[in-house]
Amino acid sequence: MSHELNYGNGESILTLLYEAYSEVNRMDDDQIKADFNALYQAMNGMTLREMDQVIYPICTLCRDHEKAGFVEGLKVGIRLKEELMNK
Repeated sequence: MSHELNYGNGESILTLLYEAYSEVNRMDDDQIKADFNALYQAMNGMTLREMDQVIYPICTLCRDHEKAGFVEGLKVGIRLKEELMNK
């Protein structure tokens, strides 16, 4: 009997781990809220559609950057374990 792995919305186990981690560990602290407030202030006078055209790519960029850092951190941790085990 064959069972295909379900990665959720991602394409790998690393993506699945990131999605689970980010669901439980939200990154919306006071500094991030203040930064978004400053961004919205800078966009004062724009229509909602114009604001969305700025916000959506920024949020995508931030999410992708956070995910890349998470994945690389796991890879470094695994590499460190391997190096420590070989000494």
